[in-house]
Amino acid sequence: MAHPGSADLVIVANRLPVDRVTNPDGSSGWRRSPGGLVTAVEPVMRANDGIWIGWPGGTDADLEPFEDEGMKLVPIALSADEVEEFYEGFSNGTLWPLYHDVVAKPEFHREWWDAYVRVNRRFAEQASTCASENATVWVHDYQLQLVPQMLRELRPDLRIGFFLHIPFPPAELFQQLPWRRQLLEGLLGADLVGFQLPGAAQNFVRLVRQRVGHKTHRDLVYLPDGRTVRAKAFPISIDSAGFEELARSEVVERRAVEIREALGSPSRVFLGVDRLDYTKGIYARLRAYAELVAEGELDVDHAVFVQVATPSREEVEQYKILRDEIDRLVGRINGDLGRIGRPAISYLHSSYPREEMAALYRCADVMVVTPYRDGMNLVAKEYVACRFDNDGALVLSEFAGAADELRQAWLVNPYDINGMKAALMEASRAEGKDVTRRMKAMRKQVMEHDVAAWADSFLAELAAVSPDHGKTVRPVKQ
Repeated sequence: MAHPGSADLVIVANRLPVDRVTNPDGSSGWRRSPGGLVTAVEPVMRANDGIWIGWPGGTDADLEPFEDEGMKLVPIALSADEVEEFYEGFSNGTLWPLYHDVVAKPEFHREWWDAYVRVNRRFAEQASTCASENATVWVHDYQLQLVPQMLRELRPDLRIGFFLHIPFPPAELFQQLPWRRQLLEGLLGADLVGFQLPGAAQNFVRLVRQRVGHKTHRDLVYLPDGRTVRAKAFPISIDSAGFEELARSEVVERRAVEIREALGSPSRVFLGVDRLDYTKGIYARLRAYAELVAEGELDVDHAVFVQVATPSREEVEQYKILRDEIDRLVGRINGDLGRIGRPAISYLHSSYPREEMAALYRCADVMVVTPYRDGMNLVAKEYVACRFDNDGALVLSEFAGAADELRQAWLVNPYDINGMKAALMEASRAEGKDVTRRMKAMRKQVMEHDVAAWADSFLAELAAVSPDHGKTVRPVKQ
């Protein structure tokens, strides 16, 4: 057995919480990543003197463990072939589409699987080295589903949690995967397997019963060695108070006014903010909006749709195709329906800092979040957190995890273009009283269930799952 390391809490995620940047003087440094996971886990790590293991991006092989703003970070190197086969291949060409209702066709390649196993083992071995005796290890997301079992074999003393940030598919889809049993057994290495929604946890337990043959009862799986594994929903959230504070700042208020003026001071601003991904339903949403303009329901002099599409996985073929399709669609819509200085759609293929996003959320009268399938969708929650005046309408896909919590949104089926058009019009014409009632209820939900509560509830459940071993991770003092 590898000699146990020093950390009582080890976070294992595909990416480190920092991105490599080049400073003005040409030297390279690190910048904190914008993700919600970082916000959630960082305070718990600080409280427990934790270590974060992840890939720093790129193919540097010689990076040593380092500290950034007091966080201990351990980089895992990936070769160019592994980036292609493990990351772009198995993770994003096989698992991502399969777990998102096969919105795109997954590809099954044995060499991709081999790379996935190899990289997962490297992460598990590193975690085994960093974790102290009886430590807690929290593994994150679909890229690392084999790590829990590999780690348990190396270090049976550890308490291991796993959280899946994306949907977990029903048996009918999961069963297509040639390595379905290995993935289920990989996840069963954890003491607690967390999902965004109760339905996903039920899918997992059902599959374990059918495919692996273990006894199950409700949310528990009984393993032959006497261990029990719990599968449970922990809907992730955002730093709600942080977003509201940002939205209230003078700088953001000023910028929101500037954006509206730059758009020509329309009476209605519709907004979509997504990674450029085929699961997000961007194409159908823009088509629905364009039809409303073409039919005279909306007028480019008084309304505009702002679509921010953050670049994503640009080396993966399906993403290149999607980008071209949306570029063409926006060009066609604006060519047919726009006028000089008044495009129907203001399209931005770029990523922006949090302040700019908060200003866009403050500016938007109608937020349109219509993915075909999404584990949660934090954009919907960010919009709600920024609407401290209890105004603004949210049109939300019923296939986003967030729809379970944000019941007062205008819920739509993103495959139903007419239904989406009707919801866009209803949301944009709704009376102030109705808008306020809905937003108040959604704000209560988002402010009370923030990302710190999510991390604390997962770690508290993990501490309770297996009382016979392991040190308890200290929660963040609220």
